[in-house]
Amino acid sequence: MSDIYEKISKYISDNEKNYIQRLAEVVAIPSVSAEAARRPDVVRMGEWLQAEMKKLGVSVEARHPGKQTLEGKELDLPPIVLGSYGTDPNKKTVLVYGHYDVQPAFKSDGWNTDPWTLTEDDKGKLLGRGSTDDKAPVISWLWVIEAHQKLGIDLPINLKMCFEGMEESGSEGLDDLIHQEANGYFKGVDCVCISDNYWLGTNKPCLTYGLRGVSYFFLTVSGPGKDLHSGVFGGTVHEPMTDLFHLMSKLVSPDGKILVPGIYDDVAPVTGIDQPARYPISSYAQEANALLGTDAEDALYADLDFTLSDIYGAIESKSTIFDTEKEVLMARWRNPSLSLHGVEGAHYSTGCKTVIPAKVIGKFSIRTVPDQDPERVTKLVKDYVQAEFKKLKSKNTVTVECAHAGKWWVADVNHWNFVAASKAVRKVFDATPDFTREGGSIPVTLTFQEALNKNVLLLPMGRSDDGAHSINEKIDKLNYIEGIKLLSTYLHEISVVDVQA
Repeated sequence: MSDIYEKISKYISDNEKNYIQRLAEVVAIPSVSAEAARRPDVVRMGEWLQAEMKKLGVSVEARHPGKQTLEGKELDLPPIVLGSYGTDPNKKTVLVYGHYDVQPAFKSDGWNTDPWTLTEDDKGKLLGRGSTDDKAPVISWLWVIEAHQKLGIDLPINLKMCFEGMEESGSEGLDDLIHQEANGYFKGVDCVCISDNYWLGTNKPCLTYGLRGVSYFFLTVSGPGKDLHSGVFGGTVHEPMTDLFHLMSKLVSPDGKILVPGIYDDVAPVTGIDQPARYPISSYAQEANALLGTDAEDALYADLDFTLSDIYGAIESKSTIFDTEKEVLMARWRNPSLSLHGVEGAHYSTGCKTVIPAKVIGKFSIRTVPDQDPERVTKLVKDYVQAEFKKLKSKNTVTVECAHAGKWWVADVNHWNFVAASKAVRKVFDATPDFTREGGSIPVTLTFQEALNKNVLLLPMGRSDDGAHSINEKIDKLNYIEGIKLLSTYLHEISVVDVQA
């Protein structure tokens, strides 16, 4: 296996320029699922994937999950691209997932470069929307197959692929497909691997076993039948913007505390040895808990490659709420949070505009953790907002809608899937990976785990400072190229790992 690893590793290194050029191709496709005008581009990105997969001999199916209404238009949902490579019953079968849609991006948002043109800077950073989230990881699975073919090396596992185009907009249609095909297309899968998250810091790879959930809300306040002149009507009407700002100020405090009553009631208590299944931790931490008792959750954070400098670098400031590594990580991983995202319908461009908006929509989300239930969270939010609105005695109207809700997820790190991935990290990066949870949400992770009853692993390619969803999103060239090697090595380790261990 060592000789095979060296051959594949050299081939990947030798083809670095080609891989970067291919990444540039897909970054140039503005596959923004949240914008109706970009829907043809999302479809085009899905077609690009299908064409490349077919060139490699992958058996491809495009599933069309239905329609959606977006910006008042009825649109076809982008295809869910399914691929199958290899059907040897003597080999393990790995299912890999990724998404080919991306977040919106405009140069005017503050990008240093055109977001749709992959640009390499003098530090080896490859900047472009979707570069790290999630286009580099998705196409890297194809480069793994290609490398094996070029070298005449048999891929040691059967590979199934599931690539969607709606992850950034709630993964509409995907859950239904997974449940429908659990005993169909996905039958026979032994484990699942997802590369759609990031290292804890910037120096050391990690394996991720937990994610927070996310519930996204629209808070709408409506009043006059049309926008009004503030000089003529200011002081004479209940203004929707005033009501909205008051309500949104009641959701979360400046120190990050969620103000919705009851929201913390279902948060699982901080524990150690008594709940290892719910919160899998490293062997080091387990030993510490056994010796020191259930108050030793500090051990979970003690041996992680993470410093405050990492988060300062990622946010480009020192404006963290907490001043210790443990508190920062607990706030990100195991505690819920509420973030305010924006206001639709308000004046937001440069200059002065003295208008009273007739309707405004406040947008916010709650990141949920074990053991919070999304339906209960939604009820708590709606009841609280309505109660606070009544206190205003306003003649406007208010509605609260949960646009989508994904549940949190936790996996078993002692499973052979994680064992194989850990060995692959050590081989490629000569480092023992951190075992981490993540503050972000990938709802399909839980769906795969529950529908297929198989272990799901998150194997990140990018770093914590990649800026996914933000301006100047990037993936470091090293992470991209070494990441291709990691995905390949992971599949080889899966092929030989002891499933009984």
